[in-house]
Amino acid sequence: MPHREPDREGPRFAVVGNAGGRRVEMFTAAAVAAGLPAPRVLAWRDVLTGGAVFEPAETVRIDSPGEDEEVEWLLRGASDPTRVEGTGRWYARFTEAVRGVAAAARSAGATLLNDPGELAVLFDKRLCHGVLDGAGVPVPPSPTSGPQAPPVRGWDDVRAALGTSGLRRAFVKPAHGSSASGVLAVETAGPGRVRATTSVERTEDGRLFNSLRVRRYESEAEVAAIIDTLAPDGLHIERWLPKATQDKRVADLRVVVVEGRATHAVVRTSRSPMTNLHLGGVRGDLAAARAAAEAAGVAWSGVLGIAERAAERFPRTLCVGVDLLPGPGWRRFAVGEVNAFGDLLPRLTGLPGSGAEGLDTYAAQVAAVLRAGEGGPSRCRCLSPI
Repeated sequence: MPHREPDREGPRFAVVGNAGGRRVEMFTAAAVAAGLPAPRVLAWRDVLTGGAVFEPAETVRIDSPGEDEEVEWLLRGASDPTRVEGTGRWYARFTEAVRGVAAAARSAGATLLNDPGELAVLFDKRLCHGVLDGAGVPVPPSPTSGPQAPPVRGWDDVRAALGTSGLRRAFVKPAHGSSASGVLAVETAGPGRVRATTSVERTEDGRLFNSLRVRRYESEAEVAAIIDTLAPDGLHIERWLPKATQDKRVADLRVVVVEGRATHAVVRTSRSPMTNLHLGGVRGDLAAARAAAEAAGVAWSGVLGIAERAAERFPRTLCVGVDLLPGPGWRRFAVGEVNAFGDLLPRLTGLPGSGAEGLDTYAAQVAAVLRAGEGGPSRCRCLSPI
């Protein structure tokens, strides 16, 4: 998108992100297309090593620190970005850095589009699940939900939790993971009969790496070894709900919610339990998904409403990506994840009637900030006058 000089007054954005990364470039393009100055970029590597300084009245967007090997090393302490371990350290350093960014923004009189406390919850699946469950948002049953849940110290604890909860099929997830890193879809069928589907590759010396190939481990010893290695970083367990299908592939929905309103949605389908697009998942047919839900007696507004109810629990965060899990026949829906940085969906434009028609996810966020600055209605507290 060609650069042009700003032709309107409006917010001056500052973005904490990885300069040159896809997210920063797409948000910059959206701001410039709206006639605003290009955002001032504060590189994550500089923020992590020296802190952040903002200018008065800037509007601050905290973006994902992913897709940068140096930043990954600073956060996780691992020289290889494909390593799975280290998410606990990543979480501690990330949330500390975010608190520092927030303090610097407040000191400068800048406006934050992401709340540090909410980011801390969003990046802990146990806490996030507990917040949603406590608010009556449908989520998969979980024995690790909420701050009072007992810690998972290894495979023995997972085995016990599955037995106590009556779960024969469950997802075991790193509490602070993302992009399906370290996730195992575990199936049990009696003593010693365990199988796990995962993208984790385990080397002979016991190290774990992310792979773009989904594989199966067929023995309890193999599954136990992986989970025992992941457990020190924190684990979350939840029921593996059966999903609806589309074209004989399991399907789910990523719904982007901006300023409390569902603006974008995409169907993701896969032949494996993980529908992430980088693991072989492909975009499905959203119109067909809507038709299937409505044929089952579920209003489409109700489906999107579940995502909006989940986003309501994070009122000081402008945008989240909500993963909806449709049950067989598209009759019921549950929230699988709420993603703080779930807006990287290139070439996807807004839903009809959402107010974001013709806009990508980043342009929709810029438009929301502009509306708030012009005195328009805002359902997001981060855009509300203080």
